[in-house]
Amino acid sequence: MLLLANHSLSLNQKTMFIQYLTKEASSRFGIILLIMALTLSNFCAKAQQKPRIFISTDIGGTDPDDFQSMIHLLMYADLFQIEGLVSTSFQTGRKKDILDMIDLYEKDLPKLLKHKKGFPEPASLRNVCKQGATAWAPYAGLRKSTEGSEWLISCAKKSIDQPLWVLVWGGIEDVAQALHDAPEIKDKIRVYWIGGPNKKWGVNAYDYIAENHPDLWMIECNATYRGWFMDSESPKDITAEAYYPNYIKGRGEMGKDFIKYYKGHIKMGDTPSLAYVMHGEPENPAGESWGGTFTPITRSSKTIFTGNSTAADTVATYGVIEWRFDGPALNVPADSTVFTLSIGGQQWPGYYIGNGKYAVRYSPKQVEVGEYVTISSIEQLNGQKGKYVSTAPWPGKPKPNDYKLGRHWYGDLPNPELFLSQQQGAKTVSKFRKEFLMDWAKRWAWLERD
Repeated sequence: MLLLANHSLSLNQKTMFIQYLTKEASSRFGIILLIMALTLSNFCAKAQQKPRIFISTDIGGTDPDDFQSMIHLLMYADLFQIEGLVSTSFQTGRKKDILDMIDLYEKDLPKLLKHKKGFPEPASLRNVCKQGATAWAPYAGLRKSTEGSEWLISCAKKSIDQPLWVLVWGGIEDVAQALHDAPEIKDKIRVYWIGGPNKKWGVNAYDYIAENHPDLWMIECNATYRGWFMDSESPKDITAEAYYPNYIKGRGEMGKDFIKYYKGHIKMGDTPSLAYVMHGEPENPAGESWGGTFTPITRSSKTIFTGNSTAADTVATYGVIEWRFDGPALNVPADSTVFTLSIGGQQWPGYYIGNGKYAVRYSPKQVEVGEYVTISSIEQLNGQKGKYVSTAPWPGKPKPNDYKLGRHWYGDLPNPELFLSQQQGAKTVSKFRKEFLMDWAKRWAWLERD
């Protein structure tokens, strides 16, 4: 059995040894030993596999927490087979922001290697950096293929008996495009998406996926991730403000860089997706992990209003709201932006969908009484006003237009006792806050000055 588990033996040598055992196994006991040996060999081979991960990040955008998460990823890079690092920022961020972080990692790598083997070469990481979508998807949920979406397809199609974990830290546009261009990859990938505000902005891409690919293996994490940085129950030395001076300051080039983001205060709202694969049983979302615990959901909330909604209309937080309006028939290309929806000082594009019909989608990221107004040069679409009330927990009460999902779509646990403030399921992450932050502190100690 030990010989079969030995990976220094060639496949031919193992085959010859199995044939020998088969010949000598003249008793039932011998056959049992042979079966045990084969099982052990297979188990040992799988145990040595590193999880395959593919990161899609909006690093360099309006929220700098992705820089913190990228530093965390690089400091644990020995645990993973990193197959993709894709920039999907819709603001100023681009692939160069990822490359800049790899430059810092390269300077710290000699110290990391003194403590653990298996850290990837910087060149190998640079080779998997790609540029993804740089604009939100229109009403159709798709725009065009990108270097990032094509790379995702290429990685997913590898002949490897191991899933590709697609960890989405921003917009889900590249995943939507990849699924459209190569739907056969669904059986090869596992998606963990940090939704919430990313769902608010990427609502059209989400609509495409939920409507057309409900059988995707998907963790839709809209609120659970917030347990990573909500530290109301944390010991004083690891609060968001205290962690940097206690465990990061003065440690390596990545430590010097960390202070640039939120003045060093810990946020890293996307890191739970990595922690989920790193510590737990990823194929079992209902189990405990550093990245949260999730429940299967068979529907995702969607409400369609024909005309304006009012304060009497209730929707689920993190659900999709779609307003449709009548107007003049236009001779414009499909998915043309012809009006704007303004909510809370932020604006979303509205589209002409044909036959005198117009539509806009939105997803509230919190419990609120929301108000909106439309802006357009088209008289019928200008100045439309309304309200809505969003409530927890998601996905809320069933409605006729809900997305019907498959067997492997998972969401935040709705149990009231697992809420952290208004954040659904967040305690399934916050309960491990001390454990994962102190584990990270050990790695920061590796970067102390010699």
